[in-house]
Amino acid sequence: MSAARKPGRRSQQWFGRDGKQGFYYRSWLKGLGLPHEMFDGRPVIGICNTWSELTPCNSSFRELAEHVKRGVYEAGGFPLEFPVMSLGETQMRPTAMLFRNLASMDVEESIRANPIDGVVLLMGCDKTTPALLMGAASVDLPAIGVSGGPSLSGNWRGRPVGSGTGVIEMSEMVRAGTLSQEEFTEAEACMQRSKGSCMTMGTASTMASMVEALGMSLPENAAIPAVDARRFRLAHLSGRRIVEMVREDLRMSKVLTRQAFANAIRANAAIGGSTNAVIHLLAIAGRLGVELTLDDWDEIGSRLPCLVNLKPSGEYLMEDFYYAGGLPAVLREISQHLDLDAMTVNGRTLGENTADAPCWNRDVIRPLDQPLRPEAGIAVLRGNLAPDGAVVKPSAASPHLLRHRGRAVVFEDIKDLKARIDDETLDIDENSIMVLKHCGPRGYPGMAEVGNMPLPPKLLRRGITDLVRISDARMSGTAYGTVVLHVSPEAAAGGPLALVREGDMIELDVPGRRLHLDVSDEELARRRAEWTPPPAPARGWSKLYVDHVQQAHLGADLDFLVGGSGDDVAGDSH
Repeated sequence: MSAARKPGRRSQQWFGRDGKQGFYYRSWLKGLGLPHEMFDGRPVIGICNTWSELTPCNSSFRELAEHVKRGVYEAGGFPLEFPVMSLGETQMRPTAMLFRNLASMDVEESIRANPIDGVVLLMGCDKTTPALLMGAASVDLPAIGVSGGPSLSGNWRGRPVGSGTGVIEMSEMVRAGTLSQEEFTEAEACMQRSKGSCMTMGTASTMASMVEALGMSLPENAAIPAVDARRFRLAHLSGRRIVEMVREDLRMSKVLTRQAFANAIRANAAIGGSTNAVIHLLAIAGRLGVELTLDDWDEIGSRLPCLVNLKPSGEYLMEDFYYAGGLPAVLREISQHLDLDAMTVNGRTLGENTADAPCWNRDVIRPLDQPLRPEAGIAVLRGNLAPDGAVVKPSAASPHLLRHRGRAVVFEDIKDLKARIDDETLDIDENSIMVLKHCGPRGYPGMAEVGNMPLPPKLLRRGITDLVRISDARMSGTAYGTVVLHVSPEAAAGGPLALVREGDMIELDVPGRRLHLDVSDEELARRRAEWTPPPAPARGWSKLYVDHVQQAHLGADLDFLVGGSGDDVAGDSH
């Protein structure tokens, strides 16, 4: 009894063979209790699972995977679940971003090395989503994304509190002396009430929205709460659909076109999405050879309004967003700005998927002509302080600070910031501009989410809640403030940020897209001659990362991972 041969299917190069090699590949899997008929040429579907108890956002994925399997079996496929590195933003140090590219390599090589014809990507916490998309894109098989979903809305003493945003708000109150540590501790369990990722429009929810806007998931993927039965139904349907995608040979490259990325950039503006999406989408596009640049974020999406009234830009949370209609309602609202002919993984166009999408709450999802914030997309700044660009999120900034000139208060690194920020003698006022160095891709390393620097207690006590802050770091999508991020080149690479000194005057002009250091070229040249680069890691992943990571304006991928290697099958293992 030999397996049927289907030469066009990758898995048959393992299972569809007679002799010793076919025996090897089939026999070991039969030890799981699988009948011989499972190797008859039906599509083999890998379920790429980022479950981990160290990643609470993804802690529902074991159950989610079982629902995917039901759909795969139902459609006549053969599901095989496999683990990859799980990136938990809540626990990993120094930052999960340090390991995004490593996890993408894990995904890529796991898919390519195994008898997989299509893959379902289970992703949730911030960096798992781009890591899985990047890795799968490098192989370019049929793939479909299933996000884990946000946790239930937080509620403390009768008022809504949201992941990250509430932490930042309340921690500043503790530092200002208006909230006790006991009350702060009490709020912990009130904020995280269930499994799932941040229930604000942070990076996890932003990237789940990007997956849907890119056409890489079924409709409604972005917002269904993690513990809602409809999340499991979506997983079931995704398992069914991936089998059909293999039969149709609907690969990632057919979905992730430049038009799809343009749609996602516009959607990010409309939802008030995280600045982290900039780096992630640039990296994903790079794996596919899609032309996408930092300037595209400004040119394509910066003039669009923010319609979604969610924290940190607004007042509601992801559960409210789902009940109001979720991302399909937003995409329908901005349909005149989208390429509605873009293909999606369900085989229909984006326009077909959203044509009849209802909105049930106009306070949560505003009409296009009554936005929450006008012209709220990511703004890209340039100038002698950021020759290769920097980004700012106007929808989360203070309007009066979008044009500002102030004296630099400089922190050489994160340790310097933590050592001095609470010092009552720190020479800083409401007109100052805080500058943080050496927190970029190489400098931290990994470009941690520390760009939204805490304000000095002495200013908080005066009721000052925002200052212009500039760094080569990132910030959490749950954060807010007039925060200029991703300054490129970074300080550790010798960018102009490394040369800023205490007392220098800096000009920020977001409407004019300008970030300028008022120091002469001659003085900057003198400072550069005195500058020495910081020491690099000596070994391990951190060394490989620092030696090969690209700058933020290119997506912070490793230089040797740009582009893909396809789905070629390597030689036999025996």
